[in-house]
Amino acid sequence: MSGHSKWSTIKHKKAKTDAARGVVFTKFSREIIVATKLGGGDPNGNFRLRTAIEKAKAGGLPNDNIKRAIQKGLGGDTTDNYEEITYEGYGPSGVAVVVEAMTENRNRTAGDVRSYFTKFGGNLGETGCVGWMFKTLGQITYSLDTDFDKLFEDAISLDALDIEAGEENIVITTKPEDLEKVTLGLADLGYKELTSEVTKIPDNTVPITDKAKAEQILKLIDRLEEHDDVQNVYANFDISDEILEELG
Repeated sequence: MSGHSKWSTIKHKKAKTDAARGVVFTKFSREIIVATKLGGGDPNGNFRLRTAIEKAKAGGLPNDNIKRAIQKGLGGDTTDNYEEITYEGYGPSGVAVVVEAMTENRNRTAGDVRSYFTKFGGNLGETGCVGWMFKTLGQITYSLDTDFDKLFEDAISLDALDIEAGEENIVITTKPEDLEKVTLGLADLGYKELTSEVTKIPDNTVPITDKAKAEQILKLIDRLEEHDDVQNVYANFDISDEILEELG
């Protein structure tokens, strides 16, 4: 899990930067709109909406924007007909990359994603070409000041798969189908999660020891995540702490 933990730390730090720049506001709103359309506007009865709202709030999305997104979802606005699409490909050094997008124009999004892979030394592949290298799992994070031992016992009693303390927070891993049960079960016991989401974790990581290649990979990830249509990016690289520090 060490490679994934490092990747999670990179994503967490980058999320803070993106939130400060407002890059993620459009993504938050889209997820709220789609979650509302699929399950209704009450977060107490719509787990996907609940987690979308919590994530948006943590990222700094104003309450007015959240309310507008819910209203759009409830109104069935045809101008917000988003389609969820997954793209797969290889980055520099054979790094596997999975891109989850939400778009109303699949041709535009596919063209943009393909161009980014090409520009940064990779290539967009067919569906399924790298997806098999990742496990789909639920993941819940809590503040490091949470009582780890008690949380461990309570999480395992709710059928969580694993729990570990990382650099930034405590991470609980679940089966995707158990994410809602574990999150809400722990909430009933008084725990307040930071995030709760379905994610993809690589089975193995590719060590990147060349600084130039590492920079190229991170630029590809950055460009993909900055695209309004892209919701999530997963990759199986493992860059040393030394190179990461040099690259900032």
